[in-house]
Amino acid sequence: MTSFRLTSGGLLDRKRKIRFTFDGKAMTGLEGDTLASALLANGQMLMGRSFKYHRPRGPVTAGSAEPNALVTINTGGRAEPNTRATVAELYEGLSAQSQNRWPSLSFDIGAINGALSPFIGAGFYYKTFMWPKSFWEKVYEPLIRRAAGLGRAAMEADPDTYDKCWAHCDLLVIGAGPTGLMAALTAARAGARVILADEGFQLGGSLLSESLAVGGMAAADFASAVLDELASLPNVTLLSRTTVFGWYDDMVFGAVQKVQKHVARPLPELPVERLWRIIAKRAILASGAEERPLVFGGNDRPGIMTASAVRTHLNRYGVSAGRRVAVFTNGSSGYRTAQDLAARGVEVAAIIDPRAQANDAAPAGVRVVSNAVITDTMGRKGLKGLLLERSGFEEVVECDALAMSGGWSPVIHLACQRGARPVWSDEAQAFLVPDVGSAFRVAGSAAGHPSLSACLRDGAAQAVALARDLGFAAYDADIPEVEGEPDPSFSPVWYVTGAKGKAFVDFQNDVHVGDLGLAEREGFGFTEHAKRYTTAGMATDQGKLSNTNTAGILAGMRGVSQAQIGTPTYRPFYTPVSFGALAGAAIAEGNRPVRRSPLHGWAARHGAVFVETGLWNRPGWFARSGEKSWRESMEREVRAVRENAGLCDVSTLGKIEVFGAQAAEFLDRIYCNSILRLPVGKARYGLMLREDGIVFDDGTISRFGQNHFLLTTTTAYASQVLAHLDYASQVLWPNLDVRLLPTSEQWAQLAIAGPKSRIILQRIVEDDLSDTAFPMMAAREVTLKLGVKARLFRLSFSGELAFELAVPSSLGEAVADALMEAGREDGINPYGLEAMDVLRIEKGHVTHNELDGRTTADDVGLGRLMAMQKPDFIGRRLSTRFGLTAADRLQLVGLKPVEAAKEMKAGAHLLKQGAKPSMINDQGFVSSACYSPTLGHFIALALLKSGRERMGEKIVVWDALRDSEVLAEVCPPVFVDPDKLKQRA
Repeated sequence: MTSFRLTSGGLLDRKRKIRFTFDGKAMTGLEGDTLASALLANGQMLMGRSFKYHRPRGPVTAGSAEPNALVTINTGGRAEPNTRATVAELYEGLSAQSQNRWPSLSFDIGAINGALSPFIGAGFYYKTFMWPKSFWEKVYEPLIRRAAGLGRAAMEADPDTYDKCWAHCDLLVIGAGPTGLMAALTAARAGARVILADEGFQLGGSLLSESLAVGGMAAADFASAVLDELASLPNVTLLSRTTVFGWYDDMVFGAVQKVQKHVARPLPELPVERLWRIIAKRAILASGAEERPLVFGGNDRPGIMTASAVRTHLNRYGVSAGRRVAVFTNGSSGYRTAQDLAARGVEVAAIIDPRAQANDAAPAGVRVVSNAVITDTMGRKGLKGLLLERSGFEEVVECDALAMSGGWSPVIHLACQRGARPVWSDEAQAFLVPDVGSAFRVAGSAAGHPSLSACLRDGAAQAVALARDLGFAAYDADIPEVEGEPDPSFSPVWYVTGAKGKAFVDFQNDVHVGDLGLAEREGFGFTEHAKRYTTAGMATDQGKLSNTNTAGILAGMRGVSQAQIGTPTYRPFYTPVSFGALAGAAIAEGNRPVRRSPLHGWAARHGAVFVETGLWNRPGWFARSGEKSWRESMEREVRAVRENAGLCDVSTLGKIEVFGAQAAEFLDRIYCNSILRLPVGKARYGLMLREDGIVFDDGTISRFGQNHFLLTTTTAYASQVLAHLDYASQVLWPNLDVRLLPTSEQWAQLAIAGPKSRIILQRIVEDDLSDTAFPMMAAREVTLKLGVKARLFRLSFSGELAFELAVPSSLGEAVADALMEAGREDGINPYGLEAMDVLRIEKGHVTHNELDGRTTADDVGLGRLMAMQKPDFIGRRLSTRFGLTAADRLQLVGLKPVEAAKEMKAGAHLLKQGAKPSMINDQGFVSSACYSPTLGHFIALALLKSGRERMGEKIVVWDALRDSEVLAEVCPPVFVDPDKLKQRA
């Protein structure tokens, strides 16, 4: 060996040396290394510090379950904290820094926490940070925030790009180990479209680390041969460096692919990561199994690794974990590692086996100590030796590395993310996946099959079954023979009693057996409770190594089965996913897509000043020459509507068409007012409640046919209402014949309002628009003189005679121009949001300023709409609760200043005259306010306690933020035309 690198072997390109740095120290590795294997080759076993006690730690695995070897890769905007060195692909110029230490990794002041461990055991934060109360903001919170986390997030902008894409397949195979390769090959030969995804940068899984022969060739060569055939098939997509992190409804899987995370200078034309949404008809989880650590005193020192990790570094990366390696095992895995070490010339100090008798073969000349356990280890920043105990006698074994094997835990997280609880198997001594449906199957060691040959067989068998289920003529595959495979049995050992030092269960969070014992004694023995009390299973690895050991230890302490203890809930993501991948191209100005109405160009030509309203750019007002402020423009627009006519773009309203034989019944349950008897050709104002009885949204319902309705929603709530309707149709009442079609983008819609609106509109519409022929709340199709079919609604948001005209989006600007030309002699003006808001406040119409998620229909004066005689509607039951019908609830009122020149603003609070400002004296608040050009003074809508009973009362409008106090009179909320004569003209 040169340092810890073997002179031969491994799947590396020894001719290509790669330069990198770790904590500023220059080192070299080889093409094909991970950062961890390159560091080990350079003799750098210490790679990080634990979270709580800052204990020195080295890698314990060789994969994505790694809890210890977390580093920050790169600097500036490309810095990635908490990267697992065991999966980080080495590349030229890579810069890595250790984390959670100060001033250096070798000398860390935080290690003093180890001496304080008796005072900061499990749950200490629940007991310590309660008193004295004054310490929280000044002492406790700053300390907690400073200590939180491991790595530091980058404060500079990320210079790289990210992408998203969709993919469809017949079969998704998750994991490219022996099981996944056989499954993909079998299904692909049958003609199925196959996607094979694996998180590794080299596909092959455990075959890359095997010393066994498969099909008469080295395991890695067998994997290469299968991959060559798969790559040659047009119906196969191979995705390396791709982690499938989530399983969602309708067989949708989320996956993130590292496209350029293995290069120092990414190409600007390619993303560094790509988020995949994969829709699969069927899927196989071939994620393998994770080797469990053994829990014994001092089991966390750098140099102590799982036996499979030692074997992976040895056979794949040509690196020995040490020069003299001991093995502590309860099964065949440790013996296999010892054999591979001996075959490569590495000295095996001893094999310590807690079993009284084992059938596994040890390498020639290697001492086997049966019926023995390790109770402690020696060394500070690396392993120097271990203390074993056998039949009451103790012995020190000198070594600089230890391979431990405590059995295997199937990696089943993905299959249990949607609520399925893992099932304990006494035979496998592990948690397995219950039945999650026929479309998603678990295969190989993830399903509890312990041997390589069984994994190959199961992968092929599951693929045959699923391919046939999809209609493909799949045939049983020839399973290659595995030569010299030992019996893969093991006997569980959950923890070693009589440990001299701390026996760690969760390495990252420094949770040891004593912490679990304390949790059990204090009533937190159930796995979910123990997780939160001790933090076992939290943080970046989410308990991949610790969950099964935690359950086994708690079960032993409580005298029950692991089945009664269970595991924590599995949730996406399987491993951390960057915000960049989730955002994709939605950054900077593209963070939220800017939506433009079909009439945007028309509005711009008429001098519109646009404002952001949610995702939309909408005209706020239309500036004219000589007008010095938006308010001047707004007042002109309001006067035009009240005196002549105005044209407003309302295309952004949500529009949802509802079809079906039971569409009327469906909508009658959605809206609190009656819909069933709405005649064809008529519209109606509609109010939706949430299930808790609070108003959700309002809009209109128009009936174009017996089974055809058009709903409009507020602009801001269009997507929420659609989701609400979708949920109701699919979950609440799936038996109703209802179909939903969102059509917001298909129609350009214009509101023409004012006393001359009918005259102007009639000039471009062929149909009769007289009050008799087209009365208030009419809604039907009309023909325009432009030769276009359109939808016309007689609706008024302004309180004036008004119509809304909907035409196909592509014709919106042409129709708007035609209306402006038709009304030019009658003084038509375009008007924007500011004027619209004034018009509706003058008329007392509510928007989400008043429907703010706290008000009921009665609060805003719409209680009469609630058809309580109906059998049911959403929100009906809870709307009758005492708290929602109390006499002193906030109710909608109008406010007008006693002194006409005084200004009131939204957000101001209401007080009785002479009352001091306080929460107790608070009487309500102003929800909307404006200057009314029609009335010549400021007006406001407000929510006031028992408001409808207080008409004529003088109330103080108190606004400390803007240093304003105005005396106002409570009045009805309708300021203009309360008898509705104008809109019914």
